[in-house]
Amino acid sequence: MKFRTPTGGRIERSRAVRFTFNGEGFDGFHGDTLASALLSHGVHLTGRSFKYHRPRGIFSSGAEEPNALVTVRRDAARITPNLRATQVELYEGLSALSQNHWPALSHDIGRVNDWLSPLFPAGFYYKTFMWPRQAWKHVYEPLIRRAAGLGRAPTLPDPDRYAQRYAHCDVLIVGGGPAGIAAALAAAQSGARVILCDESAEFGGSLLRERASINGQSSDAWLQQSLASLAQNDRVVLLNRTTAFGYFPHNFLGLNQRLTDHLSDAAAKPRERLWQIRAARVILATGAIERPLIFPGNDRPGIMLAGAAQSYLNRFGVRVGERAVLVTSSDDAYQAALDLQLGGVAVVAIADVRAHAPGALPQSARNLGLSVRTNATVLGTAGNLRVKRIALGKVVDGRVQHDETIACDAVLMSGGYTPSVHLFSQSRGKLLWDASLQAFLPGAAAENCRCVGACRGIFALYEVLADGAAAGADAPPAQLAIDSNARQCSAWLGELPRAADSSGPKAFVDWQHDVTTRDLQLATREGFHSIEHVKRYTTMGMATDQGKTSNLNALSIVAGSLDRSIPEVGLTTFRMPYTPVTFGSMAGISRGDLFDPVRMTPIHPWARGRGAVFENVGLWKRARYFPCGSEDMHAAVARECLAVRSHCGLFDASTLGKIEVVGPDAVEFMNRLYINNWSTLKVGRSRYGILLREDGFIFDDGVVARTAADRFHVTTTTGGAPRVLALMEDYRQTEWPQLKVWLTSTTEQWAVIALQGPRSRQVLEGLVEDIDISNLAWPHMAVGRGRICGVPLLLFRVSFTGELGFELNVPADHALEIWQAVYAAGAAHGITEYGTETMHVLRAEKGYIIVGQDTDGTVTPDDAGLTWAIGKNKPDFVGKRSLERASMRAADRKQLVGLRSRDGRTVLEEGAQIAEQPNHAPSQPLLGHVTSAYASSVLKAPIALGMVAGGRARIGQTLFVPMPRGEIAVEVTSPVFYDSEGTHINE
Repeated sequence: MKFRTPTGGRIERSRAVRFTFNGEGFDGFHGDTLASALLSHGVHLTGRSFKYHRPRGIFSSGAEEPNALVTVRRDAARITPNLRATQVELYEGLSALSQNHWPALSHDIGRVNDWLSPLFPAGFYYKTFMWPRQAWKHVYEPLIRRAAGLGRAPTLPDPDRYAQRYAHCDVLIVGGGPAGIAAALAAAQSGARVILCDESAEFGGSLLRERASINGQSSDAWLQQSLASLAQNDRVVLLNRTTAFGYFPHNFLGLNQRLTDHLSDAAAKPRERLWQIRAARVILATGAIERPLIFPGNDRPGIMLAGAAQSYLNRFGVRVGERAVLVTSSDDAYQAALDLQLGGVAVVAIADVRAHAPGALPQSARNLGLSVRTNATVLGTAGNLRVKRIALGKVVDGRVQHDETIACDAVLMSGGYTPSVHLFSQSRGKLLWDASLQAFLPGAAAENCRCVGACRGIFALYEVLADGAAAGADAPPAQLAIDSNARQCSAWLGELPRAADSSGPKAFVDWQHDVTTRDLQLATREGFHSIEHVKRYTTMGMATDQGKTSNLNALSIVAGSLDRSIPEVGLTTFRMPYTPVTFGSMAGISRGDLFDPVRMTPIHPWARGRGAVFENVGLWKRARYFPCGSEDMHAAVARECLAVRSHCGLFDASTLGKIEVVGPDAVEFMNRLYINNWSTLKVGRSRYGILLREDGFIFDDGVVARTAADRFHVTTTTGGAPRVLALMEDYRQTEWPQLKVWLTSTTEQWAVIALQGPRSRQVLEGLVEDIDISNLAWPHMAVGRGRICGVPLLLFRVSFTGELGFELNVPADHALEIWQAVYAAGAAHGITEYGTETMHVLRAEKGYIIVGQDTDGTVTPDDAGLTWAIGKNKPDFVGKRSLERASMRAADRKQLVGLRSRDGRTVLEEGAQIAEQPNHAPSQPLLGHVTSAYASSVLKAPIALGMVAGGRARIGQTLFVPMPRGEIAVEVTSPVFYDSEGTHINE
């Protein structure tokens, strides 16, 4: 390890670690990153660039790394591409591979793209592969996909596990640097529940690379003492290796915690954890990213950020070279130069682009004997796989003159700092341009959020600590005085001054996508004036980099080309995740069989044993029909329908959504939601309820029972349960938060057994306890609690078939035994199990709708013939005002009607259109469509329901339905085909 310092750094030198890079063995120490370990061996070349396959080296020391992307391989299935070598922690046996080259990293045939680059300007793909059009899919696209890209996606399923967790806290602090730690200390002292997260392996931020004094002690001692204090507080959670990737409304943030990527043996533990956190207050201490400088040849291996070189020296004990040249526009980089010079790196020149460098740090550099040149610029660099020389220039009277060419193996650059405002921007906070810092800073916040430290343009350490402490204590921002010895954090944007020859070496703005100054200028010349359009045309600021090191320089170049100011050009959107997050973390356990979970009712094993044919309804497996012998579906359904109408049938309705609405304001809550009047519903009774959207159209329906003065048992459609509960919660939390009401989903707690048919009462009489189910004592729509076979029971007398019917709600754990007991008791009464297809036929015979089949999101209660359900004199309910619009009461609206085939034998097709005249011409308007169609074994005829324009006024008319085998004449009828008087249901 030629470039490892003999002492110093935060690594554990007593714990050696072996690893491989491109198959070659290396060693490092516990605490190294892959980047620092490679640099300790003098390895700078780590990959090839995306477009031109130019040699690229380690550029930074953190998440902003655009170049050193590697693939880490643990085994055949555990292969992760595009990891930043600056964040890959070293562990024993680590195997890493460089990317985007062939046949070897040092000899890449793809480098021919660089020599042919004049043929590949920005927008090359858009202009070139337009003809012939047929060639794109079969020729161009496969070739481009093979040539482009960085790492290769793994081909085997990911065997790792990913955990997820929800949490709440009083204060969430993002960023574990000095500002974040000071904020956490102050917040914890007030007794708040605090979560402090940082994406690095260690907390400390800038303190890990800088030497400073805090309260009379070293920054290392202060850091250790502060972290120990926080760790001992049981109201504080410390999350290192944790990236905050998304800021959502109402202070809801997503965090990605890497649990085992730094361990050599990680297979038995979850790899990552996704935290979803709701915080009362959020403090963003996300710091700032050092800004690179734009000059010809600025992408060679060995050219990196000055702060990164300082970090490798002070944190990892690694010298980035032997002879370094520093190019800067800020005093801050002088501290890096001083540290490097004292650490064994010869800083042979400091090129300061400013006219003057009078500060204390530049003077310290001069006192140390370093050569400081002002009014400097860079004319170019030389070197193939590693920088070897740099040509410096001098700006005199606005003209660039060659100054000197210096031999070096490292070029360090610093153009100031770009505050990390991505999370603040995602929270819908406003950004303001600061001309002195040449950066966007946080402005007005949209959430209960404060930005502290470098992310709001404060860089002096004592000011950063004061700012963080004030935010943690929820005190007004401190009035921060500027210390006369504070660093002058001047910034430079855009390209450094260079000679007028535009054919010289490329100056890169976006290292990851090979976007140069010429590409940006070409985009503006070709008419792309929106920065978002320029971004997409040139691919600047995309992929894993997301513009961390490129955005502001690109903005400056585009603004200059358009002769506008940077605020006028604007800023591209900060899309999440700003730093990449694995798909596994997002998916959690929702993968394989759990990606689309199959939900089965407690009766499912019994139905499967009886040979049921199942269908998917939402996530549920439901028995569609029960064939006997060689019966097909039509024969089985015909038999099941006749059995229910003549004797009794047993149906599994457990999939119905069930929601408990409880509280002193439960009646008021229900009145505001549903169209029905719930104030008049007595305890022990139920009612058919209809829920509308705000636009007045039917959203869901179901039977609602009042089981106590302050409690409703609400049922929903099978597929509608989640969305109904979400809608209820939305109104409860945002529209009517003053109402005292609570909502609980009980879909899985209650299994529902529907017993339907004229003999159903006889079946139940010997099973039900504590309830008199006679017709007088237990009329239609009665509900109450009792027991069945010793098991708690919530019994409804309701029917979705038009026959005498009961629905038994029993605890899911006892459902199968109750089902079997009811089935055994019904044997003497001709009981028959039936499925969803029979249920559909039976309800259609009675004209009962199914939401989502007979409605399509444009149906009102009146359209469906359900005006009777609207509560009389109700002042308001969801959708009421929409129903009062004239268009919602128009006579020609489509209305639910029955349809009978005139030939008495043809079953219509669901979805078929309905015409007024025979031999319908395409130019003539259609009246509606068929929503449900079945062959009725009870009526011995086909029946159908349909939505027809002015349908109720057309009853008795003949309309026409085009079918594949010819047009069918149909009679418009009432939608109730069976027992229109309703005598059976009240027996």
